[in-house]
Amino acid sequence: MADDRMQKDRPSLSRQLLPAVHGLLARPLSSYYLLIASSGLLLLIGLTMVFSATSVEAYAKNGNAFAEISSQAVYALLGLVAFWVCQRLPAQTLRTLGKYIMGIAIVLLALLAVLHALKSAKIGSGQLGPIKSDLNWLYFGPVSLQPGEFAKVGMVLWGADVIAGKGPKLAHWRELAMPLFPVVGLLFVLVGYNDLGTMLVLLALIVGLLWAAGVRMRFFAALGVLGLAGVGLLIAAASRGAGSGAVGESNYRLERLTSFLTPLSECDIDKACYQIIQGRSAIFEGGWFGVGLGKGALKWGWVPEAENDFIFSIVAEELGVVGCTVVLVLLAVLTYTGFRIARRSSDPFRRLAASAITTWLVAQAVINMGGVVGLLPITGLPLPFISAGGTALVVTMAAVGMLASFARAEPDAARALNARPTPRWVRLVWAPLPPLPPPRRPGTPRPPAQKKGPVGVGDGRRR
Repeated sequence: MADDRMQKDRPSLSRQLLPAVHGLLARPLSSYYLLIASSGLLLLIGLTMVFSATSVEAYAKNGNAFAEISSQAVYALLGLVAFWVCQRLPAQTLRTLGKYIMGIAIVLLALLAVLHALKSAKIGSGQLGPIKSDLNWLYFGPVSLQPGEFAKVGMVLWGADVIAGKGPKLAHWRELAMPLFPVVGLLFVLVGYNDLGTMLVLLALIVGLLWAAGVRMRFFAALGVLGLAGVGLLIAAASRGAGSGAVGESNYRLERLTSFLTPLSECDIDKACYQIIQGRSAIFEGGWFGVGLGKGALKWGWVPEAENDFIFSIVAEELGVVGCTVVLVLLAVLTYTGFRIARRSSDPFRRLAASAITTWLVAQAVINMGGVVGLLPITGLPLPFISAGGTALVVTMAAVGMLASFARAEPDAARALNARPTPRWVRLVWAPLPPLPPPRRPGTPRPPAQKKGPVGVGDGRRR
C-alpha cells in the first residue's frame, strides 16, 4: 500500500518533461537556436548522404571517390556565406532587394525559354555565344545556375513587400490584381514551361503568402482553379517540346502522372515506372534500421538520380525507417520554427516573408518525398538540404539566413539582445544587434505567444 501511494505521489514523466520543454521554448532566442540546430543538422546529413550516394560511381569514373562531394562541399560553404550575409541584412534592405531579384529572375527565365524555343525550332543548339541552356539550367561559360531558384527568393521578398504595402486594401480583388497577379502569371508561364515541379512550389509559396495576409477564401478558390488549368496546359505543352519533351514523342509529364496512378503490377517497369520501382526497392531493402551507412547497393546505377531527386530512397536503404524519421523530425522542427517566427514577428513584411519561406521549404520536401514513396507524381524536385545541387543549396541557405534575421528581430529576442549586447567584434563577425521594438503602452497585455508566467503576472491586468 505504501509503495502504491508513493507511485501515485511521484510525478509522471510527461508532467516533468512538458514544463521543461515549455520553459525552453519560452526563452527569447529559442526560435533562433531551433532554426540553427535543425538546418545545421539537415545540412550535415545531406553532405553525408551525397558522399555515400556518389562515392562509388565517382571512383569508378574518375578514380577519386571525393570528386562529387568536394563540389557539394564548396556549394555548402557558399551557402553558409549566403546565410551569413542574409542574417545581417535588415528588413528594409530585403524589401528593396526583392524587386531587383525578381527582375533578374524574370530576365534569366525569359532567356532560358528563348534558348529552349530556338532549340525546339531547330534554329540553334540552345546556345547564344557563351550562354547555353540545358533543361532547367543556364550556363555562363563554366558557371551554371537555375533561374527557377532565384524566382522563389524573388517571389518571397517582392510578394511580401507588395502585400505588406497593401495593408487593409487586400479585401478588394483589384488590389491583388495589380501588380501581383500579372507578375505571378508571367512567372508561372516562364517557370512551368521548363519545370513543372518548381511551378508547383511557387504556387504553394504564393498560397502561403496570401494565407498569412488574411486574404478571403474565394481568392484561394480562384487561384486553385487557375493553377489546375495551368498544370493541364503545361502537361499538354510537353508534347510540343516543353521541358525535356520533344515534338512527336510521348508526353513524359502525362506518363509520370499516369504511372503514379497505375498499380505497379500493371505498369511498364522498363519505362515510366522504372524509377518508382527502383526507389521502392531501396526503401524495402532498408527495413527498420537500414543496411548501414555506405553499404547500399541500389545507388550503383540502379536508382536514377540517386544523389539528387531520389536521395530519400538512399536514406531509407542505408539508414532505414529510423534514419527517415530523423530527417522528418528535423524538417518538422524547421517547419514549426518557421511558422513560430512568423507568428511572433510584429513587422508585417517579416511575418509574410517567414510564412512564405516556410511554406516553400515544406512544399518542396513534401513533393519530393511523396514522389519517392509513391504518394505523389515524380516532379524532379530536390529535397531541401539533403539532395546534391549547387544553386538550390545556396538559395535554401540564404532563405534560412533570412529566417534567422527575422528570429533575432522578434520583440522579446530584440529586447534580450539589446539588454545584454555582445562585444563589438562578435557583432562585426556574426550579426549586428536587431532594432528595438517600440515600447509597449502601459496596460497593454502581452500577445499570447509571448506571455511569461501565469495570467495576471507581468502584464497590464496586474496594474
